[in-house]
Formats: sequence, C-alpha cells, structure tokens
Amino acid sequence: MLYRSLLFTSLLLGPAAAARGVPPRSAVDDKAGASTLHSKRADVNSPPGGKKAGSAGGRAVPFWQDHLGWWYDWTPSPSAQGNVVPVSMLWGSGNNGEQDAARFAAFQQLSSAPQYLLGFNEPDCSGADTSANMSVDEGVSLWNQLIAPWGDQGSLLGSPSMCLQKDESWLQQFNGQQLSRSWDFTAIHIYKPDMAGVQEDIDHYWNTYGKPIWVTEFGCVFDQDNFTPCSDQGQVSQWISDVVDLFENNEHVLAYAYTDGGGLGEVWPPTSSDGSSLSQSGQAYLDAISKYN
Repeated sequence: MLYRSLLFTSLLLGPAAAARGVPPRSAVDDKAGASTLHSKRADVNSPPGGKKAGSAGGRAVPFWQDHLGWWYDWTPSPSAQGNVVPVSMLWGSGNNGEQDAARFAAFQQLSSAPQYLLGFNEPDCSGADTSANMSVDEGVSLWNQLIAPWGDQGSLLGSPSMCLQKDESWLQQFNGQQLSRSWDFTAIHIYKPDMAGVQEDIDHYWNTYGKPIWVTEFGCVFDQDNFTPCSDQGQVSQWISDVVDLFENNEHVLAYAYTDGGGLGEVWPPTSSDGSSLSQSGQAYLDAISKYN
C-alpha cells in the first residue's frame, strides 16, 4: 500500500514530466512540431498495417506473419516481427502484480510516440497480472497524465478494454469524466461461445461509443457458465473460421487479435507446447485469415 501511495503521488505531483515518461507539453504546443507529428499520424479509419488480422501474444506470429497487420504483447514496446506493426500498451497502474509493475516501469521509459497505444487491460476486474483492477478515478488520472499526452504527440489511442464485455459500466463512467483527450478507437475483449454473442458485444460498443472497434482479445468461451473455455476441437475450429468472417465483414471492426493468453483451456493455444508448430486451432486461424490477406 505504501508503494501504491508513493507511486500515485509521484504521478500527480512528482518529478518533471520527462522523468515520468510523459511527453513534454512544449512539443505539443509548438505549432511546427505539432504539424510534423500529426502529419505522421496513422489513419484511424484504416486497419493497422493494412490488415485487420492480428495477434495478442507472439508465440504464433512467426507462422502467421505474412497474413497479419499488427500484434501486441501487453507491453509498451513489443519487438519487431517482420512487417507486422507492433502496438504499444499501458497495461495498468503498476500496482497489481509483478508483471504490471514491470510494464509500468517500461512505459515510463518510452522516448517517442508509438504509432498506436492501447489503454488499460480490464480495469473493471481484479486478479494480479490478469486484470488491471483500477477505479474509474484512478484510470482517469493516469490516462490524463500518461496516455493522453502521447495522443497529442501523434499516437492513435485505444480505450481501456473491459473484462465484462457488453455488461460493462466502467468505460461508460470513464467516458463521462473530464478526459484531457478521448480515445480514437474502442478496444474490446470478446469471449463468447457463438456468433450471436460476438455480434451483441460489437453492437454494444459501437452503439455506445460510435468509434472504430479493435477486438484486442477474443476466444471461444462459455462466459455465462463460469467462463468455461470451449473444449471440442471441431467446435473451436469452426468458431475461429466464423468469427474471422464476422470481423472481416463488419465495417465497424478495424482490427482483431487472436489471444494466446492463458486460461483458455487446452484446445485454444495456437501452437504446440514447445512452440515449434501450429496447433489445430492456430492452423484454423491461419486458414481463416489467409482468405482475406
């Protein structure tokens, strides 16, 4: 708790903005500099890297990369993977587990504006190193201090992504607060067992916020049954094919990423345990995205 208190105080009152990893306002206020920065801003209405398909996590990227536009690994500085665009993220406040602390420290070391920057990971749920677990007020303060200034520098900003999917209220409250700069696209997580549920989530975020949608995590899960992952390989492979078709043909979805994160059962991981080959599910994703890219 002491660490949390000191860190938050430092963010609000502490050392110079540059020392906190916040881009200096002088660069934003300088008209010539701002013009140069914004001329490099990506098109918010175009898929990152020119392709909607992406990967959340890097284990299968070497197998998929010819058909991907982007990827991220929940960190501020994902590595280069061929021509696949790396997307940065501020995962949380630095106070919810060792990984969160490491990611927060790394974010403070950013020295140039990333092309794309994702906001907090599931601040509406708890669980060390799985969800950011932040209050709305804390989220607003950190957004204004650490994320919004990068938008002024040219980054396209993604909203915080919700754990509760279409039943969320955190982002609605966050959106109603005084944000120094709003997000450019809405980042969402979809964990559903069927396409009707997937479409309901997309409709909620489009109808509520009206901004381009990036599905930054998705998976086949019985979310109303204790979040039980789908376990039948045939069902999962068909689900992957169907959801890619849905995303590719939905004008509001500009990006989507197959997540190789944990907790999704034994069938979902996209590679073999040693990473040497694609699993059946990983191959199903490759087959599905290859039809479009």
